[in-house]
Amino acid sequence: MAFGTQDEPDEVMNEINMTPLVDVMLVLLIIFIITVPVMKHAVNIDLPRATSEPEQPKPQNILFSITADGSYYWNEQKIEDGELAGRLAAEAAKDPQPELHIRGDKAVRYERVAKAMSQAREAGVRKIGFITEPDAK
Repeated sequence: MAFGTQDEPDEVMNEINMTPLVDVMLVLLIIFIITVPVMKHAVNIDLPRATSEPEQPKPQNILFSITADGSYYWNEQKIEDGELAGRLAAEAAKDPQPELHIRGDKAVRYERVAKAMSQAREAGVRKIGFITEPDAK
């Protein structure tokens, strides 16, 4: 064993090994060379032309309320019983037809609500909904 040679295992190597870095860079270069032409490749096709009709605006909903004393309200305005059939027929004739939202007081007699629903059906109103309040827990 000779003193001062570089073959001793205790000596620290102070240089960076460039071989793994070069290997990684070559692999990345090959990947980019293969994938770039694939990404830019596109098939030229003649797409069909289409025209679209403008969307019809949705009509405002009708808020129909029945109070505890049996009074009818059309969008927060009080109406008489005789006016209801005419207003329902006018709304049923619209295209597109608005939705009729019924709010009935829980103390009102069911007869008043059923009568209003019957008149709406006879007038031709197709979309009828009920508004309720969630239970307070």
